[in-house]
Amino acid sequence: MLNGLRGAMTRFFTPVARALLRLGVSPDAVTVGGTLVVVVTALWAFPTGHLLVGALVIGVFVLTDSLDGVMARQAGRSGPWGAFLDSTLDRFGDGAIFAGLVLWFTAGGDDRVTAVLALACLVLGSIVPYARARAEGLGMTASGGIAERADRLLLVLVATAAVGFGAPDVVLTVVLALLALASAVTVVQRMSKVYRQAATQVSE
Repeated sequence: MLNGLRGAMTRFFTPVARALLRLGVSPDAVTVGGTLVVVVTALWAFPTGHLLVGALVIGVFVLTDSLDGVMARQAGRSGPWGAFLDSTLDRFGDGAIFAGLVLWFTAGGDDRVTAVLALACLVLGSIVPYARARAEGLGMTASGGIAERADRLLLVLVATAAVGFGAPDVVLTVVLALLALASAVTVVQRMSKVYRQAATQVSE
């Protein structure tokens, strides 16, 4: 869903990237800084019940997630280090978002069911990119699926903002349940894709 907007986002962020580079800001600094803001915001705002503020702040930084890549390409510094750093720090941001919701629903919200669903999203959300990375390490591909990272973050942040704005908690409960299910299906889809590739290699 959001991956289809990547071209438009690149065009939008190109002048911003050029301005930051002229100011001496490095792509790595943008990657690290954005991750720190997301992690701190998620672990402060969500557990303390500031769901709307947290979702809006994090949403802004999620939308600018491709800015560091645009900067690297503008500066001619695209390479494996930047991709590795971005992917690794994404796991911190994603983990903080769902961990913050787990803390809210076990303490402030006192809703163990929704907390378990948020925990399931956290765990399954980490397996989805691992499956792809492991497949690529073996010379195969395992991208795609019904619940890629951008889609998962968009849905959980919209639902969190809605609850923070006054919608009933069940909205977030339903969204988290759907995300956990979609993430599990995505893992199965990627495993199936790798299985077919591995079977083809054996038959050859």
